Amino acid sequence: EVQLQASGGGLVKVGGSLRLSCAASGFTFEDYHIAWFRQVPGDLRDRISCITNRDGGEHYDDSVKGRFIISRDNGKGMAYLQMNDLKPEDTAVYYCAAGLQTCYYTNDDMDYWGKGTQVTVSS
Repeated sequence: EVQLQASGGGLVKVGGSLRLSCAASGFTFEDYHIAWFRQVPGDLRDRISCITNRDGGEHYDDSVKGRFIISRDNGKGMAYLQMNDLKPEDTAVYYCAAGLQTCYYTNDDMDYWGKGTQVTVSS
């Protein structure tokens, strides 16, 4: 059974940090690119970061570039999103997803999705 589970969300003050984790199982993790998306009610789900499968190339949306860092550990089947200098506009439900399409595509055409984790940034 394929599973992706995001965790690590919570309530944090402006300027604070959180580290999200994504635990994967049931598929060959190192074959898949891993992306983080976020969604606020009433809006589309936006891809904010992606990391390639083997060489770990990192991709960021301009809204998070310089503040967020994506990483992965293929041996453990884990991906992470270190979020620093958080802003109120970062408040959203965050999802991790695995896909075979390259990170150059920013759409949500991913193969596997995890349940989201809520991040709330208070001012």
